[in-house]
Amino acid sequence: MKAFYTNNNGLVEISKWTSNCWIHIESPTETDKNYLLEELQVPEAFYNDIEDIDERPRIEIEDGWTLIIMRIPVKSGDVKIPFHTVPLGIIFKDDICVTISFYKTEIIADFVSYSQRKNIEIQDNFNLVLRLLLSSSVWYLKYLKQINQKIKLAEDNLEKSIKNEELQALLQIEKCFVFFITSLKANDVLFQRIKNLKAHKANYDPELLEDVEIELNQAQDTANIYSNILTGMMDAYASVISNNMNNIMKQMTSISIILMIPTLIASLYGMNVPNGLEESKYGIWILLLISIVLSSFGVFLFKRRRWF
Repeated sequence: MKAFYTNNNGLVEISKWTSNCWIHIESPTETDKNYLLEELQVPEAFYNDIEDIDERPRIEIEDGWTLIIMRIPVKSGDVKIPFHTVPLGIIFKDDICVTISFYKTEIIADFVSYSQRKNIEIQDNFNLVLRLLLSSSVWYLKYLKQINQKIKLAEDNLEKSIKNEELQALLQIEKCFVFFITSLKANDVLFQRIKNLKAHKANYDPELLEDVEIELNQAQDTANIYSNILTGMMDAYASVISNNMNNIMKQMTSISIILMIPTLIASLYGMNVPNGLEESKYGIWILLLISIVLSSFGVFLFKRRRWF
């Protein structure tokens, strides 16, 4: 899907390309690829780099073209990993500026809508990059709040009953944190490189730089805090599970000892040695009575937890 945007009290979508407009391509088709490589003459290596889902954030300049890759959060359809991160590529040269994402994302539509509400004018290509970094950081925070809600839900379920499903849900959420923390660190490194570019340093809006840095740091801190809370919670539940298992083993051991009493008595009575009851017609009943009394005493001690 291809869309063109131009400045007009915010970003406004237009029907075709004009000089200095912004082109955004999402989930590019073969036609979109041909448009980029043949009409705009975008380097194919840049296109292939953005297509790689594991591509790290970086900035690269080649033959007058500039490639900037950042990682943005997306909500996936995979139940096992509900959130992950994907590369967003920004390629520009002279009056051509293209952003490419091979995955559907909520960020771009929200970014365009926000620019219209706030009447934001995109001054140049690096201004666009910084604002996209700012928008992605805000979306990291939004998704982190949603992940935190999933943690609370899993925690509520674990309080009722500790099952493998709830623990697996926490493990899946932990993977999301790994993706987010790694991508945010890489985005921060990218931001510092862009911020210190000597050729463009004087043209940056200082307030925008400050906003980007604040949001990036907040997103990183929030992701680390939630991750640490989740790790501590999983360790606590691991201890609870281990303690529950020990209690079960204690109960099973106690029950085994109680059941062993009548077996022991019956075994002793069944030995081929004189015991004073072999000729008594009440012998079996006496043994049953002794077994019942001792077993009942064992159950009493078990309930009072005097054995362990």
